[in-house]
Amino acid sequence: MATVLEGIAGRVTGRFKRLFPARKPIIAMAHLPPLPGTPLYADAGLAPHIEAVTRDLEILLKADFDSVMFCNEGDRPYTFNAGYSGVAAMTRVITELAPRDRIFGVDFLWDPQAALAIAQATGASFMREVVTGVYESDMGLWTPDAGALLRERKRIGASDVAILANVVPEFASPIGGRDAADLARSAAVSSLADAILVSGPRAGAAPDFSVVESVRAALPDSVPVLANTGCNAQNIAQLLKLCDGAIVGSALKVDGDTWAPVDPKRVAEFLKAAGR
Repeated sequence: MATVLEGIAGRVTGRFKRLFPARKPIIAMAHLPPLPGTPLYADAGLAPHIEAVTRDLEILLKADFDSVMFCNEGDRPYTFNAGYSGVAAMTRVITELAPRDRIFGVDFLWDPQAALAIAQATGASFMREVVTGVYESDMGLWTPDAGALLRERKRIGASDVAILANVVPEFASPIGGRDAADLARSAAVSSLADAILVSGPRAGAAPDFSVVESVRAALPDSVPVLANTGCNAQNIAQLLKLCDGAIVGSALKVDGDTWAPVDPKRVAEFLKAAGR
């Protein structure tokens, strides 16, 4: 089994290694306000979105992050089926504001096909989604389809877009007897994930360190494992010892509030704790 994992991992996860060849990446989140068609949308066009994301990016892109990832974090409650208006609006914002000095990624909560389409249209290098398993969740029964997603990636010529697969999704729990380590092995082998993500129970909540350790131990070193939620100044040094990288959002915001603006002081504190 180890030989099978190593062989597949070497062929697949090369995308991630090509994107981040030098060091363990820290990816900062660029959250969009509620998009048109969602319950909290302010009926004010896209100007507020451009303004808010521009303000956050001015801080994040001056800092020593390896990448940023755009996400429709404001679209509560989230859905498994993105609407045309949301995909179009997010594509517009990213196209206008995407950084030119480093790679970037996208995430659409929780529609992998939407994230892939936006990534291909905007030139994103990677996407983050839940693509394997079955879960009970705040949004109902969660049944992602990795086969359909990877076939669509091939069909639209987006084979260079790396897929960061979350195997411990927020606001959800798995149906069945497999633990996170088994889900991670399966995602790496049968679903060809480019990297495995481990999350806490909700946005801004740290992952269980024992779960992170079990996932890392279950996979070859060639399969990247990243901490996906709850990274902060207090735990980032430890998480980077366990993981191959980290994604951070809430800890960089005013008062640690996921939906607040980015706070330059918290950015500086976080990066100092990370050894940057």
